[in-house]
Amino acid sequence: MQLLLRDPSLEASFSSPKVLQPKMERRVSPMPTLLFIAALMAASYFIISEAADSKGSFQDNFDIMWSQEHFSTSPDGQIWYLSLDKDTGCGFQTKQRYRFGWFSMKLKLVGGDSAGVVTAYYMCTENGAGPTRDELDIEFLGNRTGQPYLIQTNVYKNGTGGREMRHMLWFDPTEDFHSYSVLWNNHQLVFFVDSTPVRVFKNNGEANNFFPNEKPMYMFSSIWNADDWATRGGLEKTDWKKAPFVSSYKDFSVDGCQWEDPYPACVSTTTQNWWDQYSAWHLSDSQKMDYAWVQRNLVIYDYCKDYERYPTLPVECSLSPWD
Repeated sequence: MQLLLRDPSLEASFSSPKVLQPKMERRVSPMPTLLFIAALMAASYFIISEAADSKGSFQDNFDIMWSQEHFSTSPDGQIWYLSLDKDTGCGFQTKQRYRFGWFSMKLKLVGGDSAGVVTAYYMCTENGAGPTRDELDIEFLGNRTGQPYLIQTNVYKNGTGGREMRHMLWFDPTEDFHSYSVLWNNHQLVFFVDSTPVRVFKNNGEANNFFPNEKPMYMFSSIWNADDWATRGGLEKTDWKKAPFVSSYKDFSVDGCQWEDPYPACVSTTTQNWWDQYSAWHLSDSQKMDYAWVQRNLVIYDYCKDYERYPTLPVECSLSPWD
C-alpha cells in the first residue's frame, strides 16, 4: 500500500463520452435561499482533508494522457491547470492502480460561460472506453453564466453504465477549490463533495453485474468538449470565443490498496485500513443527516426513479443507502 496523503479526521468521522438523452435534462433556476441554507448545514459538520498538506509533485503521481501543451502548473507546482480550446482538451492519470480506498482531489471549475464544457474526474480500469471496463465517474457539466453547475455521477461494471445521477451544488464551484472524493470498499461506494456524501451506491454481498469490486483502477481527470449532450441535452453549444476554458486542481490524496500484479499483499488485508472497516461500510449518523438533506433538495435526476427509461428498475435500486 502506498500512502500519499492521509487525513486522521476522516478516520474519526467514520468511527464515531457518457451520453444522456435530452429527456433527462431539466432546467433549474438559481435558488439563493436554498444554497445559503445548504452551505450553513454543510459547514456545521465535520470537514474532510482541509488541514492536510499534499505530498509529492504532479510528476510523482501522474502522467499526461494527451496534449502536454494544454497542461501547466503554478510557479510552486502545487496547482495544476488543464485547458480546453477548439482544437483539443487535456487529461492526466495516476501512475498507479488501486483496488479500494479513499481518493480525493480539490478542483476549481471553469468560470463564466462554460456551456458544453465537461470537467471529468473519475476512476477507470483502463485509459479508454473499453467494452469490459469498470468506471466511477464524477463529471461537472458546464452551463451558461448565472446558471448552476451540475455534477453527474455514474457507475460502470464490465462496460455497462446507465446509472447516472445529477445534483446541483450548494456553492459556486468556480470561485474556490472544493474537495471531490470517492470512498470505495467491497460494501459501498460513496461520492463526497467536501465532507458531504451526495451519492451512496451499495453492494449486495453477492456476485452481481452492477458493483465494481474486482478490478483495480487508475484515477483520471480531463477537460473536453461535450456540447452534443452536456448542457440542456446539447441545446447549448460551446462558445469558443470564450476559450481557453481552464480547470484547476490541487491536493491529490489517496489512501488505498495499490495494485501490483498478479495480486498485492493488501488485497487480503484491506480491513486493517479505516476505509474498509465496519464503520466505513455505512454512513455515520451525521453523514446520514447530510445525505438526507441532499436527497430532498439537490437531486435533479436519479436513474432509479426513471420508470420510462427502466420500466423494471435495475436490481441495485432496491438496496438501501441507509443500511
